[in-house]
Amino acid sequence: MPRVLIIEDDRAVRDGVRLALRRQGHEVAAAATGEEGLELLRSFRPDAVVLDLMLPGMTGLEVCRRIRAHDQVPIIMATARGDDTDIVVGLESGADDYVVKPVRARVLDARIRAVLRRAGTTDDPGASRVEHHGDLVIDRAGLTVTHRGQPVALGPSELRLLLTLSASAGQVFSRQQLLEAVWEHNYHGDARLVDACVKRLRAKIGEPAGSPHYVHTVRGFGYRFGPR
Repeated sequence: MPRVLIIEDDRAVRDGVRLALRRQGHEVAAAATGEEGLELLRSFRPDAVVLDLMLPGMTGLEVCRRIRAHDQVPIIMATARGDDTDIVVGLESGADDYVVKPVRARVLDARIRAVLRRAGTTDDPGASRVEHHGDLVIDRAGLTVTHRGQPVALGPSELRLLLTLSASAGQVFSRQQLLEAVWEHNYHGDARLVDACVKRLRAKIGEPAGSPHYVHTVRGFGYRFGPR
């Protein structure tokens, strides 16, 4: 039974989401503040976090950053504001996905299950188990990545994105293709998920600003992995 932590200050929303997710088969804990949520994160050990962006006191963005400082648990950001800037800032802070409130229980359940599948992602069993790309080493069996011999802590979306791109080095993927392969979304407006995740991935694998070695932008289309 997946364990989900909800961090939401609106009691009616919090109780409604908690009840709906329990009906969908999840074990749920809920917090009304960011501080309480961080405490529950340590004691409840959730498989996924549904995090409201607009929290009193410690904001959802700060909670997200604090979680990402030590934990790669999947985070789905929930916001009543569909403004692109707010969403992109949230994604760049480390969220794996987002939903705009009000959101239907089935939609939220589908997003949670998709992000959990990414967290336990597996790749083509016929592919090479360990790949060396310069200073970057990808272990597809162990689902680990190292850069210059140092382990790289990747979130589930970042890892799945890297596995997808590197499995077909040299192939150009559109944002729509990556949305479907990594996030299991098919709405073109969510292309910002791809761009924000690429930005986080590049930072973690040591890509120099403006001159990436591994993940290259193909202007007007998408991304590809491999040498220039």
